[in-house]
Amino acid sequence: MAKITQYSAINLIRESQVDPQKWNTVPTDEVVEKTVKAIESRGIRVVIAGSADDALVVLKKVIPYGAEVMNGSSTTLIEIGFEDYSTGSQSGWKLMHSVITAENNDKKRAELRRKSVAADYFISGANAIAQTGEIVACDASGSRVGAWPFAAGHLILVVGINKIVSNLEDALNRVRQYSYPLENARAKRAYGTPSVIGKCVILSHEKNEGRVLLILVKEALGY
Repeated sequence: MAKITQYSAINLIRESQVDPQKWNTVPTDEVVEKTVKAIESRGIRVVIAGSADDALVVLKKVIPYGAEVMNGSSTTLIEIGFEDYSTGSQSGWKLMHSVITAENNDKKRAELRRKSVAADYFISGANAIAQTGEIVACDASGSRVGAWPFAAGHLILVVGINKIVSNLEDALNRVRQYSYPLENARAKRAYGTPSVIGKCVILSHEKNEGRVLLILVKEALGY
């Protein structure tokens, strides 16, 4: 079951003035099945997780002990318990995020952040999935989406089925009308400054077999 925090969508809907009925519904099994086939036809492996807890179990299985791991900022990853697990000592992973935060020199820390998008395993959420198979993500700086097109050795996306929409146009509209207002509200609470749609990536095909894995979770997660 998803871990609800102060930054989960349910706690930001009122101030962000979004329409969850339009952009945050759980689709039918038939729609999920259709979407999975479309995604897999684009060279992306899909694993269905029945719950947030199951999604974390999948991550533990697919990332080997000692692997170099970096993750993008993601409410979904927090809600499945990834943050709590990875920051503990039990994972056995080499966490690039810990290396970055431990560096006190601003210039060196910035260099580490740039290099981190090329981690062997990069874990990320996404903002929308089209039934036609495209996966869309946006962020302010590019620290998350920079890993998507090429840099990361393995890209693992964890996404709730609530982010499935009809087509690519709706996927982009979901970002503008739902994901961004919620993220903007989160940024104001967390950092005291607004966010912006700075960089966007549309993952429409992956030619390197096995590089991209989508863990599609049968719960409403993130935004």
